[in-house]
Amino acid sequence: MPLQLAGLALYAETIWVTADQYKVYPILGVSGKDDVYAGAWIAIFCGFAFFCLGVLGIIALARGSRPLLMVYLALMVIVYIFESASCITSYTHRDFVVSNPRLVTKQMLSFYAAPSRQGRELTRMWDRIMMEQQCCGTSGPLDWVNNTSAFRARFPEVAAPWPFLCCRRDPNFVILNQEGCRVGHVDYVNTKGCFEHIENAVNSYTWGISWFGFAILMLACPVMLLGMYHYTTL
Repeated sequence: MPLQLAGLALYAETIWVTADQYKVYPILGVSGKDDVYAGAWIAIFCGFAFFCLGVLGIIALARGSRPLLMVYLALMVIVYIFESASCITSYTHRDFVVSNPRLVTKQMLSFYAAPSRQGRELTRMWDRIMMEQQCCGTSGPLDWVNNTSAFRARFPEVAAPWPFLCCRRDPNFVILNQEGCRVGHVDYVNTKGCFEHIENAVNSYTWGISWFGFAILMLACPVMLLGMYHYTTL
């Protein structure tokens, strides 16, 4: 029963990850390092499989069937290996993004305001993050000034040194002072970078997949050993 409940919890947790509540998937997708989500899909399968196998194990013990218990143990080992792969995959690819803010900056400068499909997707994501989190760029507004970018190719620095989504707004999301924002007055432009929010989002996903999955693996291990013990005594 504990393994069945843990399997359902893993199933629910990883569905939350694949739903991308923080809406940061475009960053991982464009970089080609979206295996955090691949790990989540594997964990969805594993969570449901752990639940089903828990039922199978109960039936096998209730009937005292060695062949059925053997099938249960073999399937448990297979699911155990897949869940281990899910934990490792998610954690290693999380490091690629979280430990490398320059990658996120380069990606933002290359795709924000670009006319391509990926550019439109990244632009919508960055606009939403900068609006909701009241931040600007990866590390701050100077990201747009100190580097060449697709945004700069479309908008001269005199007219828009950074996207106007970086401007401070009132509770109704109306820009407080667009001219003050344009000239960089600290009272009218958000000086905080958005990388901290992105880092927290990816970390939340990884903790849900990797560490919660690892805890369930630790629970599954004695369950399998107990099943092996019962197999030898039948």
